[in-house]
Amino acid sequence: MDTTKKRAPWINWALFFGTMIIVFLLGLLASSITQRKAESEYVYKPKVNLSEYEPRNDLWGENFPREYQSYLTTADTSFHSEFNGNAVSDALGKDPRMVILWAGYAFSKDYKAPRGHYYAITDIRNTLRTGTPKGPDDGPQPNTCWTCKSPDVPRLMEKMGAAGFYKGKWAAKGAEVVNFIGCADCHDPKTMDLRITRPALVEAFNSMGKDISKATHQEMRSLVCAQCHVEYYFDKKRADSPDVAYLTFPWSLGLTADSALKYYNSHGFTDFTHQLSKSPILKAQHPDYEVYLTGIHAQRGVACADCHMPYVKEGGQKFTSHKIASPLLNISNTCQVCHRESEETLKNNVYERQRKVKEIRDQSEIELVRAHVEAKIAWESGATQQEMDPALQHIRNAQWYWDYSAAGHGNAFHSPVEVSRIIGLSISESKEARILLARVLAGHGMNREVPYPDIATKALAQKYIGLEMEIVNAEKAGWIKSIPVEWDRKARERQDSWKVQKEE
Repeated sequence: MDTTKKRAPWINWALFFGTMIIVFLLGLLASSITQRKAESEYVYKPKVNLSEYEPRNDLWGENFPREYQSYLTTADTSFHSEFNGNAVSDALGKDPRMVILWAGYAFSKDYKAPRGHYYAITDIRNTLRTGTPKGPDDGPQPNTCWTCKSPDVPRLMEKMGAAGFYKGKWAAKGAEVVNFIGCADCHDPKTMDLRITRPALVEAFNSMGKDISKATHQEMRSLVCAQCHVEYYFDKKRADSPDVAYLTFPWSLGLTADSALKYYNSHGFTDFTHQLSKSPILKAQHPDYEVYLTGIHAQRGVACADCHMPYVKEGGQKFTSHKIASPLLNISNTCQVCHRESEETLKNNVYERQRKVKEIRDQSEIELVRAHVEAKIAWESGATQQEMDPALQHIRNAQWYWDYSAAGHGNAFHSPVEVSRIIGLSISESKEARILLARVLAGHGMNREVPYPDIATKALAQKYIGLEMEIVNAEKAGWIKSIPVEWDRKARERQDSWKVQKEE
């Protein structure tokens, strides 16, 4: 007896159409794989033969269009966070106490939060801190100030050596350093491997007995940033480079605020003498890398690029976004790669840490301003150098710790615990200074409360320390319309025809 059951016709049709759909989807998959492979081969096929230190970013863009186009978006300055962003922000206007803290130094004239790498050349030209030099041997700043501003720097260092580049005044290289920070600062043109182009970082590693050439790729994703985002000073006492403002990182004793202070004290280094208190002051630069190393992200192996240059996808290509900016601008591709909380929660976590650090930093500024003013009154009351020296040393220490915490714009998030500790040291040092000053003042008949100036605004604070800002601003405005224009003209006339950034 035949027990075979006859299959219903609809099952045959279902199998037929199911097979057709599977074949169609497999065809799409094969086509997609083929397309992605073709894209990959097309993207990384060089169109331009780049020289060893090619400074023109647009030429690199011919070979790496996705990275280049993402980098150009750093020109957008519309992002605002609770604390700065990537737009021009007048730090002195927001916090006039800084004018007093830097009295006698160029930062009391002008200190703005940076807009980003795209504006590196424009901003260093425009800042009041570079003055109005009329010729190549004029002006307040050394040529070393160009070091972190342009891929023209490694090009010039290759020709004249590091010391040769550092030598002379800032204005002397105005027509040579014209390309804003870019590709050649961090990449090998042949392999695109990350590389160090600033000798100061290599020398700093050597001073610690370390070999930077042994750094891993993940470490390099932070070290290329550490070429510039660090504490540094200009060493003018090197035996092998006399009369040169040689760029140096104070790392030989360690990478903390405490070890840097010990280093400077042992070398007898001072950035400037404070106009009011006469204290020998150190000006912290931007110890972003050093502070980052003390934070939880560094301890977990997270590199600078992981948060500030996240991976993105375009078509079948995964590449590093070169829109270098705050992670808060792109939380989904930065923070949420590791953290599963909502964007709003993660953003508020950042702000909470920043608010708390700012609260105690404000208190440190109040104590430090009072110390400077009280020292000024002590001098005017007839205090001697011997009487003042102990208090001035505490003021120096207090200002160093305060400035170290404030100079890095991401410090309050990168390592809030360490930064809070540093600010605590600043407050403690300021109070010690004020106790000693109270004794000096009492010894000279000053038994009443010290009068404090009205520094509620930047203008009032600058007036108090004697700055005639209308004249300073007018001179700078006229200078910008003349000297940099001539620099750009000379740059365009060179055979190399360097890419000149257009003013925004």
